[in-house]
Amino acid sequence: MRFSGFTDRRVPVGTAAGTVAAWVGGDGPPLLLLHGYPQCRAMWHLVAPELARERTVVVADLRGYGETDTPAPDETATTHSKREMAADQVALMRELGFATFDVAGHDRGGRVAHRMALDHPDAVRRVAVLDILPTRTLLRGTDLGFATAYWHWYFLAQGGGLPERMIGGDPEWFVREIMRRWSAYPDRIPADLLDEYVRRFTPSAVAASCADYRAAIGPDLEHDDADAAAGRRVEQPLLALWGSRGAMGRMYDVLASWTAVCANATGHAVDSGHFLPEEAPEETTAALAAFFG
Repeated sequence: MRFSGFTDRRVPVGTAAGTVAAWVGGDGPPLLLLHGYPQCRAMWHLVAPELARERTVVVADLRGYGETDTPAPDETATTHSKREMAADQVALMRELGFATFDVAGHDRGGRVAHRMALDHPDAVRRVAVLDILPTRTLLRGTDLGFATAYWHWYFLAQGGGLPERMIGGDPEWFVREIMRRWSAYPDRIPADLLDEYVRRFTPSAVAASCADYRAAIGPDLEHDDADAAAGRRVEQPLLALWGSRGAMGRMYDVLASWTAVCANATGHAVDSGHFLPEEAPEETTAALAAFFG
């Protein structure tokens, strides 16, 4: 799957990821779009072309997902920490000629964008996060509701090859079931897009994504705790969007959670489940276009 008018790039970034896969299209101020789980960059298929009317849009695969390279996961999952994944994307933008840029991320991509804003304040101008709360807010405040709705965080974080082997028994069913469960409007997700997610959910991607979730309860949480202890917060303008029919919107005050860790957070709900760019592309596009100007 490719976006019309976008160029398919494989960019050496000089990090452990090696090469990052991205589509680049449009002209104007640069905007980086990052995907979530269990997806790849194709999730932006309805949003990116519209945003590219006014800006240069870079649609990238995260480390180990889609067509971006990945190092072998290590025991501590440091190789797939959001700090390392953010460094991949900053290097990508630098190689494309963008020293400063805006970034929007959904789900795992939102967590990478959050870390990127903290670690690279001179590079990130503005940041949008879609259907997430800060990792530390969720993990340090875990209760029965979160653990039940977000069971996959704890399943995917298991070591010893357990989730990899279990998912590997039927990865296609797993992807399709996750997309169905987390959608409020599953009929809005095209069949060919689901096919693309299944095709890209290779054994390597399964392993990398499990490492991604292990990092959440390991190095990511350590980095977030250190920021909290130092009183460090996101200083750039941040937009939070969330699905009104998703778990985050039902269980949390999403905007208040981001206001607690950001100097300037705004946001609102979208009539959607978890997958805002697929379930509510027009509303999501309009919100992002207004925020990024």
